[in-house]
Amino acid sequence: MEDAADSEQGRSGDLTGLPRRRFLVGMAAGAFLSGTGGARALAAGEELHFVHAFGETTLPKPAERVVSLGYTTQDPLLALGVRPVAIRRWFGSFPHGVWPWAQPLLGDAQPTMISGEVSMEVVAALAPDLIVGIGSGISEAEYAVLSQIAPVLMQPVGLPAYGMAWDELTRLLGRAVGRSARAEEAIAASRRVFADARARHPGWAGQTAVCAYNYGGKTGAFTGFDTRASFLAELGFRPPPSLIELADPNVFYTPLSPEDLSPLDADLLVWISSSDVVSDIVALPMRRTLRAHKEGREVLAGALVAGALSFGSVLSLPFALEQLEADIALALDADPATVVTSAAAAGLAP
Repeated sequence: MEDAADSEQGRSGDLTGLPRRRFLVGMAAGAFLSGTGGARALAAGEELHFVHAFGETTLPKPAERVVSLGYTTQDPLLALGVRPVAIRRWFGSFPHGVWPWAQPLLGDAQPTMISGEVSMEVVAALAPDLIVGIGSGISEAEYAVLSQIAPVLMQPVGLPAYGMAWDELTRLLGRAVGRSARAEEAIAASRRVFADARARHPGWAGQTAVCAYNYGGKTGAFTGFDTRASFLAELGFRPPPSLIELADPNVFYTPLSPEDLSPLDADLLVWISSSDVVSDIVALPMRRTLRAHKEGREVLAGALVAGALSFGSVLSLPFALEQLEADIALALDADPATVVTSAAAAGLAP
């Protein structure tokens, strides 16, 4: 299924929120003010060796000029203090393909934008010493051509092209650019944001929650290894039992019949949309049969937040949490009369 946000334009958000500024300032201090970003110098003759889905890649030294072909790999690279020389555009209209949660870390860099199919000529002209192909969807044939330009890094053996967890991706890239210590710091900082939220809301633990979509007339839930599903799990939520029964663990979404949306009837129902205007969701007839709707337990993740959840990165997940935490708390306060801000603004409130 095409991601519900893939074909839509993003919208910029307020970057002045104090919690996010503290998070990014901490990231920047570790990444840019320390020249090595926690890098360990390689011993003479020591190489970095990676076994991955398309074979093996060896780096004679940590990479410095990095082309980011993964649709979201610019985020962990920026978190590591590496400003890519090229970035693959996924969706949204933000400069250089960098969304608001990562823009402060890009600084004044102006990476080349790669849109659509990967141009081998463009990549070669940039003279990279590493090409990140994780999460890019490139074929093995494209990998072979790119490998003639520079070492190419792909996802580990056994993982789908877009299925690498955000922490493992950050850790792998940290090793490739010689900034493993910085990678662990970034992962720990992101985990602390979620741990603090769990501590603020202990009642969330064990409640059911689901991120749902309605795209192109099709309705369903994000499940399995999808970043939107793991976002909820990080907060202590679990999927509804009926959704678990339907879900394929090897697929990132579970389609539902328009006549039966009952698997979405969780304690918390988060609608993911590439637009802040969701008349299609509002008009879903069977949505009104859900207790989550009747009791005001729906939350909308509109264009910007949906983008953050779709990226599912070390930088975007804390951003998404900051944007959603208050509404989740309102939805789960056990009072059906409580107005959930995002739901009310979108016309989803009962």
